Amino acid sequence: MKAKNRDCLLIGRFQPFHKGHLQVVKTIARECDDIIIGIGSAQYSHTAENPFTAGERHLMISRALQEEGIGNFFLVPIVDINRYAIWVSHVVSMVPPFSRVYTNNGLTRRLFIEEGYEVSSSPMFNREQYSGTEIRRRIASNDNWEQLVPNAVVSVIKEIDGVSRLMDLAPSQRREVDESGAGIGEDA
Repeated sequence: MKAKNRDCLLIGRFQPFHKGHLQVVKTIARECDDIIIGIGSAQYSHTAENPFTAGERHLMISRALQEEGIGNFFLVPIVDINRYAIWVSHVVSMVPPFSRVYTNNGLTRRLFIEEGYEVSSSPMFNREQYSGTEIRRRIASNDNWEQLVPNAVVSVIKEIDGVSRLMDLAPSQRREVDESGAGIGEDA
C-alpha cells in the first residue's frame, strides 16, 4: 500500500490532547490528504507525567476531531522501544504509509531525515498556555484548566475521573508530624 501524495504523520504523547494540539492538527490536516496521529509512549499511564492510557488519549483525540468536523485522520498507539537506530522502522511498521512527518522534536526529526523522510516543523500555538505539563498541573491543583482543552476532552477527563486521578498522582507536599500529631513543616 502506497501513501497518497500527502499522507502525513504527527507523533505526540497528548497528555492530555489540548487546544494547541488541535490547532496543529487543523493546520496539518489542510496540507495533507490524511493525517496519521501516533499516540506516543502508549505503554505509559497512571503517572504524573503520563496520567492517561493510550485508549483514553485515543478517545480524547477522536472525539475532539469529530467535534471539529475533521475526518481525515487515523489514530495509532505507538509503544516506545528505546532503541533509536530502529525506532523509525518500528513506527513505520505500526502506522499506515505516509510521506511527510511533522515534529518539533530534534531527535525525531533527525531519525526520520536519516531514513529519507520529508520532515516539517509542527506549527506552534501559544506554547506557554497550551502545555500538557501546565494543564496537568492545573488539573491536579484544581485550578482553571477546562478552557485549555477542547470540550470533548473535558468530557472524557470527567468520564474517566481524570481529575481525581491527577490529584492522586501529583507530587504532594508531605508534612512531618511531631509527637503530638501536629504538623511541623513541609517536606517535598
